[in-house]
Amino acid sequence: MDEIKEKANYCLNCKVKPCTLKGCPLGNNIPDFIAKVKEENYNEAYKILSKTTVLPGICGTICPHKKQCQGSCIRGIKGEPVSIGELENIVFQEAIKNRNSLLKCWKNGINIKRKENGNKKVAVIGGGPAGLTCSAFLAKSGVDVTIYEKYGYLGGLLVHGIPDFRLSKEIVKKTVDNILELGIKVKYNQQLGKDIFLEELKEEYDAIFLSIGANVSSKMGVEGEELEGVYGGNELLEYKLHPNYEGKKVAIVGGGNVAMDCARTINRLGAEEVKVIYRRARNQMPAEDKEVADAMQEGIEFLFQNNIVKIIGNNKVSQVELIKTELVKKEGETRLVPVNIENSNYIIDVDYIVMALGSKSDECIKKFGLELDKWGSIKVNDNYETSMPNVYAGGDVAGVKSTVAWASYSGRETAKKILERI
Repeated sequence: MDEIKEKANYCLNCKVKPCTLKGCPLGNNIPDFIAKVKEENYNEAYKILSKTTVLPGICGTICPHKKQCQGSCIRGIKGEPVSIGELENIVFQEAIKNRNSLLKCWKNGINIKRKENGNKKVAVIGGGPAGLTCSAFLAKSGVDVTIYEKYGYLGGLLVHGIPDFRLSKEIVKKTVDNILELGIKVKYNQQLGKDIFLEELKEEYDAIFLSIGANVSSKMGVEGEELEGVYGGNELLEYKLHPNYEGKKVAIVGGGNVAMDCARTINRLGAEEVKVIYRRARNQMPAEDKEVADAMQEGIEFLFQNNIVKIIGNNKVSQVELIKTELVKKEGETRLVPVNIENSNYIIDVDYIVMALGSKSDECIKKFGLELDKWGSIKVNDNYETSMPNVYAGGDVAGVKSTVAWASYSGRETAKKILERI
């Protein structure tokens, strides 16, 4: 524990709290919980975190800390930032070890609120980060919550979207069990539009929260994208329907964490060669620096400032034509824009191509009778309300920024809005 205390003591306990106010989507009171770690009072540290988050072990492990809390740390201006993510995860692990829990932290409040809201019922569709967080904060206020989950497990992308080498499934299970202990009911293998329907649920519940995610891989629209051997990164991670990569050359297109997860997973599955193709520079990659560095250390090659022109093959992928790019400043743009360099085309051999360029909602949401925005996400107002009365939406399906912390934030804030109206 001496090493942990040393890392906690490195925190200056800033009064302005930039890590909290500027860096953390959830607004976790970072200096205060670290102050309790300094005192080795892990129960109090956990209580402080539980005021704003129910996913400390997960966010402490996989959040893009350098782009969020640690990126706003005063210590980081002239040196290394405080290890906020690591300390948050340690607090969660200590809480579980000491049999502390959300229920213990919140029990008195739940009992008081249950008298006020005990007859209120809310259905949460989808048990990913947004759905779990919304459910927890509703249960904290005494609401009767039922989660309807498409799969036979909870966690969503935490289970099927993030590889084990990045996020232990044991941490996810402990987190889920901790949340369900609040008295939340779960109905598994219930898919919206197939097994359950909005109009029927509206008759039974005071409100409905949609958090079904958006895990359909986006496409580039280039020639040859329909060839056999071109895969979506999100689907590969979710369904694990990988081809045999042994002795094969694989190209991953994209620069986010999904691209890194695909590249590192495929490398572990025996591919002869894995290349990541990204049309911008390394410092523009949305992926966490650590994920990029780990991928490079594992032998994955990066082709920065390269763009796909065409995928070549006779029914099946055999080659891909690339073109080099230069980064230019364009009026109205906040960052440098990649522009193809004329006559810089070249061809590389590949057996498989994985598109990891972002994600969008499944086409099935068009059947729900809800208004969608121009990107195909469920349209919500400032209160997370959809176009259908008493139906709310959050997380990826509502176009929320694609990180676990932002999804969790939308779940928590939706819970507050639901409580104001039921």
